Amino acid sequence: MSDNNGAISVPDEQVRIASTKMDGIGPQKAMKFRYRLGISGNIKIQELTKYQIDQMEQMISQDHVVNWEFKRGERADIKRLISISRYRGIRHQDGSPLRGQRTHTNARTCRKRILQ
Repeated sequence: MSDNNGAISVPDEQVRIASTKMDGIGPQKAMKFRYRLGISGNIKIQELTKYQIDQMEQMISQDHVVNWEFKRGERADIKRLISISRYRGIRHQDGSPLRGQRTHTNARTCRKRILQ
């Protein structure tokens, strides 16, 4: 796979593993792509033809938000939470755990930044 759509160049890995290395594509989406293209998951990236790779990249870029677009969306969501002063936004700002984890004895790396 090439680097233009965020696919990591891993010619010696299987298609089912290499396709999940992109941000925004998990095992289920990767399986759907392979099924629609008729590609086996056990075949290695280097064994794919140029046409198959181009088809896969085209399908991924048309249907889904991946890599830099995905990360940009995540950053925008966090900025929005901070700007409207939601609890999760404040926790992001402080660098504290977001989802109710214990902070008295855990989350030491987060608290180091806060205490300094």
